[in-house]
Amino acid sequence: MANKLSIIAKGILKENPTFVLVLGMCPTLATTTSAMNGLEMGLATMFVLILSNTVISLIAPVVPDKVHIPVYIVVIATFVTVLQLLMQAFVPDVYRTLGLFIPLIVVNCIILGRAEAFAGKNGAFDSALDGIGIGIGFTLALTVIGMVREILGSGSVFGWKFIAGDGILAFVMAPGAFLVLGYLMVLFNKLKKK
Repeated sequence: MANKLSIIAKGILKENPTFVLVLGMCPTLATTTSAMNGLEMGLATMFVLILSNTVISLIAPVVPDKVHIPVYIVVIATFVTVLQLLMQAFVPDVYRTLGLFIPLIVVNCIILGRAEAFAGKNGAFDSALDGIGIGIGFTLALTVIGMVREILGSGSVFGWKFIAGDGILAFVMAPGAFLVLGYLMVLFNKLKKK
């Protein structure tokens, strides 16, 4: 059981996709203008990651080496399409907010990277746990980045305004995303070494 929990913990800390592996920077920088956007994008990515890891681990032994990447992409695209349809049906406001970044999950290097590095070489249960760990790590990273940007940029968190005034506009724009990401990467890696 401890071995199974270490697979999840590894995705959160040792192989955190944002702060350690520096993967998935497009959604990280673009969707984290608020904590809620970061949380929603992280959960959407985790949904696809868990399901695609599980299916890829099951089909990997029968997929020829020459076509495994295209097959993996088809599997990932299938789950992204399912996610899009579910979001449009049940949470259309979230779907409108995240917009173009939902279909871009198909080419997110985190998902294809985990399919190649872990799911293609391990069993279905371990691959699902890896998807959970990496998904939690990605979701936490996006939420924290979104929280910092939202606090500094508008004086609120999860939409709750607690600082009067407008905040620092740069933090809700692209330069703020790079600054916050850089400082949080340094802090995360410094704390991880202790």
